[in-house]
Amino acid sequence: QLQLVESGGGLVQPGGSLRLSCAASGFTLEDYAIGWFRQTPGKEREGVSCISSSTTGTYYADSVKGRFTISRDNAKNTVYLQMNSLKPEDTAVYYCAALIFKLCILPLRGRGSWGQGTQVTVSS
Repeated sequence: QLQLVESGGGLVQPGGSLRLSCAASGFTLEDYAIGWFRQTPGKEREGVSCISSSTTGTYYADSVKGRFTISRDNAKNTVYLQMNSLKPEDTAVYYCAALIFKLCILPLRGRGSWGQGTQVTVSS
């Protein structure tokens, strides 16, 4: 079973930054494309970013393009999402998932069950 644990969320003021981490256990993260998703109450979960298994391909939703950066550290078996210039509309629970495909093919589709996620709140 693919287990991923998200961390790094918190409360930050508008314009601030956070770095989310997605750590894998029991499997090698670099074998999979990894996506970051977010969800707010009453809304569907949306894919915001993806990094392909080979790391050559990335994807960003228009709403985060230019502000978020996805990366992976294969030695640490971890994928990161650096979030800069945060806005109140970025407030959500953020989840990571291993994707069905090895490339960032839209719509992003995770495999397996979802983890607990990490709460990001952008507020003054």
